[in-house]
Amino acid sequence: QMQLVESGGGVLQAGGSLRLSCAVSGGFYSGYNMGWFRQTPAQEREFVAGMSWPGNTTFYSDSVKGRATMSRDEASDTVFLEMSSLKLEDTAVYSCSAALGVPRVLRFATDYNWWGQGTQVIVSS
Repeated sequence: QMQLVESGGGVLQAGGSLRLSCAVSGGFYSGYNMGWFRQTPAQEREFVAGMSWPGNTTFYSDSVKGRATMSRDEASDTVFLEMSSLKLEDTAVYSCSAALGVPRVLRFATDYNWWGQGTQVIVSS
């Protein structure tokens, strides 16, 4: 059974940095596309970053482009999202997602098959 578990959220300072982790288990013997999304009660789920497999090509939303870096560590089956220069608008529940691997970045929630429960990020001034 595929499981995705996010961690690293919490209350963070505006202007600071975060690093979110997504631990993958139960099916990561082969490659998967991975994505990060975020959502607030007042907004639809928003694409943040995605990574293809194979190739590990990344793509970022305009909201985080230049501030975010997505990476994966296959040895530990962990996907990361690092983001600097945090803004109040970055406050959201961040979720990681997985899809069967394709050599292009998937940018829509409907493209992903497995989801974590999310981790809350609150950016405070």
